[in-house]
Amino acid sequence: MNKVYADNGSTSFPKAPGVADAVKDFLVNGGYNVGRGGYEASYNIGGEVLRTRQLLCGLFKFNNPRNVIFTPSITYSLNMILQGFLKSGDHVITTTMEHNGLMRPLHRLAQAGVTYDMVTDLKQIEKMIKPATKAVVMTHASNVCGTIFPINKVGEICKRHGVRFIVDAAQTAGVMDIDMEFIDALAFTAHKGLLAPQGLGGFLVKDDFAGLIDPTITGGTGSASHQLDQPHFLPDKFEAGTINLPAIMGLKKSLEYILEVGVTAIFEKEMVLVKRFIEGVDKICGVDIIGKKDVVGRTAVVSLNFKGRDNAEVAALLDGEYGIMTRCGLHCSPNAHKTLGTYPHGTVRFSFGHFNTLEEVGYIIRCIKGICA
Repeated sequence: MNKVYADNGSTSFPKAPGVADAVKDFLVNGGYNVGRGGYEASYNIGGEVLRTRQLLCGLFKFNNPRNVIFTPSITYSLNMILQGFLKSGDHVITTTMEHNGLMRPLHRLAQAGVTYDMVTDLKQIEKMIKPATKAVVMTHASNVCGTIFPINKVGEICKRHGVRFIVDAAQTAGVMDIDMEFIDALAFTAHKGLLAPQGLGGFLVKDDFAGLIDPTITGGTGSASHQLDQPHFLPDKFEAGTINLPAIMGLKKSLEYILEVGVTAIFEKEMVLVKRFIEGVDKICGVDIIGKKDVVGRTAVVSLNFKGRDNAEVAALLDGEYGIMTRCGLHCSPNAHKTLGTYPHGTVRFSFGHFNTLEEVGYIIRCIKGICA
């Protein structure tokens, strides 16, 4: 049986060339800690971590590697930013297309006196800004239907009104060009488009905004050990405890690969794949494409609804009978499915990545035709 991986929206596979070797090399030949050892080998690892921060700055057109913060995941990043910044009485604007990684922290903050409004049309954002509005926080692209949102335009609106702009780049980091010019904080994850291991995320934050965010997790940093207060300087302010060094070594390798190949080239290849997929499934009776039916303004994430069928049953058939790995359900984004009209049954999501091939896409289309027949 062929095995085809089409769940890159959850996590990329395979990872970039050399990532596994970089992780293994660190663990086998020098898995020392950073900031906790007074010896050359520890300092060398610190240099590798700094280089990784610098590569992320290059990817996101940012100029301050100290302001690149590593966390266990993008969910941690969003929690740290939102919970550290927002206070009772503050107001936030978001969209109806958000992942629970963002919505659950907002929901919890709402129980503590923070209010938020969700918009379905980004044109509504400027009208909804009021004196209590402290931030607009939103995803760069939907993890359900792949629609890309105009973060530069939203960022310009936020700048005009003195409102902070926080972006969830889970689905676009490493796949699309992103510029931090109008973004106050950009949250990323390593294991999707950045082609690196799981268990690592982070955020880039501008100096003036970082000063307004309280650390939500405090502890050892290897610095300022004489004081009980968390250090106020970056990245130590937000990096309590030992960071995931094996994953960072893998991320460094994947970033070198992405920057060598080029984000534009990666995106264009994925669009070739998704164009072929959409054209193929759009002709199949009994299949609805949820969202855009072209490649303009989208990522390589495509959700399908199989009319008259249980989508979970279809996903199980794709895996069990054809070896095609997808994701079925609500994709941790119930509000997005409500907006798209696919709640509560959800969709079968196909998400293509840099290492998928046109042959694999053709095979998936043929298998879907067989199921629908």
